Amino acid sequence: MVAKSLGIIMHGITGRMGYNQHLVRSILAIRDQGGLLLSNGDRLMPDPILVGRNADKIGEIARKHGVTRTTTDLDAALANPNDTIFFDAGSTQMRIGLLTKAIEAGKHVYCEKPISETLEEALSIASLAERRGVKNGVVQDKLYLPGLRKIALLRDSGFFGKILSVRGEFGYWVFEGDWGVKAQRPSWNYRKADGGGMILDMLPHWRYV
Repeated sequence: MVAKSLGIIMHGITGRMGYNQHLVRSILAIRDQGGLLLSNGDRLMPDPILVGRNADKIGEIARKHGVTRTTTDLDAALANPNDTIFFDAGSTQMRIGLLTKAIEAGKHVYCEKPISETLEEALSIASLAERRGVKNGVVQDKLYLPGLRKIALLRDSGFFGKILSVRGEFGYWVFEGDWGVKAQRPSWNYRKADGGGMILDMLPHWRYV
């Protein structure tokens, strides 16, 4: 068995989603379980470098979780040939610029949704990735929720019979704000002006589900 290191540039991990879902529950969980076992018996070990504007914040996260690499210099991280994947969980308005830089540096990319605020920008970055020949993907984590996996299993087994129509009901985890209760998650992704809002933030999940 050979342990292979996989360098991953991780941007946006000081945010709620980037930290909890992507860093702690994904990359670090894989690392703490001894890496990803490959079909040939080798193990792939994630080796993240945390990238952010605030050195103190990313340094604190790194120390807490035993991550040895941090930087505030994205260009330097992109220039390192040992880091082959770029992950972004920053704000939507920054994403096109970040992904463009990463793709042009030859990095494979994986990012939070949505790709951008406009269809034209999303198509342009997808086209750039195709021209540069880099692997690319957008988070579609809701497909792997236990409840949805169970529904897929029941559908594939013929449990429902012939399906004529489907209605999905999804929540939006924020109070309306007009009855005296403070919003649960008043972060940027719930504000249209900051690249968020219900359509950009949640519709991508509902659409692919």
